[in-house]
Amino acid sequence: MEGIREIANFMAIAARTAPKAVGRDFIRIKVIEGDDVMKLADAMVKCGDEAGRKGFDRDAKGVRNSDAVILIGMKDAEPVGLNCGACGLNSCTELKPEEKKEFKGPQCAFRILDLGIAVGSAAKTASLFNVDNRIMYRVGTAARKAGFIDADLVVGIPLSATGKNIFFDR
Repeated sequence: MEGIREIANFMAIAARTAPKAVGRDFIRIKVIEGDDVMKLADAMVKCGDEAGRKGFDRDAKGVRNSDAVILIGMKDAEPVGLNCGACGLNSCTELKPEEKKEFKGPQCAFRILDLGIAVGSAAKTASLFNVDNRIMYRVGTAARKAGFIDADLVVGIPLSATGKNIFFDR
């Protein structure tokens, strides 16, 4: 749907221009549409099957019925340098993210806040245009594993414009 593509682009702008700690931008954004939406839904089902985890198939159904999905993640995010310990370590110099089960971590808590602000700004933008959406971590997990986006930590926001919000019939 042409209108959804426009809104996804506005969402990407909102995510890009969202405030970031000390003005450093490590946010990655990608819009998925067309056949890639179905491929992403298939990847979600596969991801859930491989991990033996429920919920991926349920969320994949919502993605499959979406017009587009926006992926927002962060890549190679450098710590802010506060040595605050919020990441679980004593010093920012100790923070060495490594590949984990679903994402790369640990990550600087302030960079994760940056990601959250970007995601919230994008979802708010969809809402301003009355486009139904839902922030989903499982979308990000599958998108990352399937190579849809090169990022260390990712969430996805599927988008729909129908007579009823498809993301809350769970």
